[in-house]
Amino acid sequence: MRARDVAFAGLFAALTAVGAQISIPIGPVPITLQVFLVLLSGLVLGARLGFLSQLVYVIMGAVGMPVFANLQGGFAVLYGPTGGYIAAFPIAAFFAGYLTEKSGGKTGMVAGSLAGIGVIYLLGWLRLGLFLGGDFYRAFLLGVLPFIPVDVIKAALAVLIAGRVRKAVNLG
Repeated sequence: MRARDVAFAGLFAALTAVGAQISIPIGPVPITLQVFLVLLSGLVLGARLGFLSQLVYVIMGAVGMPVFANLQGGFAVLYGPTGGYIAAFPIAAFFAGYLTEKSGGKTGMVAGSLAGIGVIYLLGWLRLGLFLGGDFYRAFLLGVLPFIPVDVIKAALAVLIAGRVRKAVNLG
């Protein structure tokens, strides 16, 4: 792995930490810029480095660095109601990058972004449902449904920005 790869992965881990602090509380799961940056990391860096950048982010938070929403950190956050969403970030970045690499162009980026959001919703919904004592319907109403319009906008912005960023930093 080249120094440039490590730098870009570290940059996206840091950007995700900053994006987590831009938070609008609407219940047990806040609206943040994390999903946007997770998708952007996969679209810009590709599957492998996108995954790595988000894995670094999750590990930073797990060991106690205050990188999660509202300057929280520690394993308790991963065990809490939002833990499934956070745990899904590396996988979502991987899918966003993988489908972009395989399909190429805007179509691949859109498919990758939607797949990434799907992974985040699935793991987040499952963890929130367990946290709510098995009430998966309520978990869907609280942790998925309100976020769909916002996350579609985040995905569209990530797709629009990713191509420009890749060209600007000479990634493709």
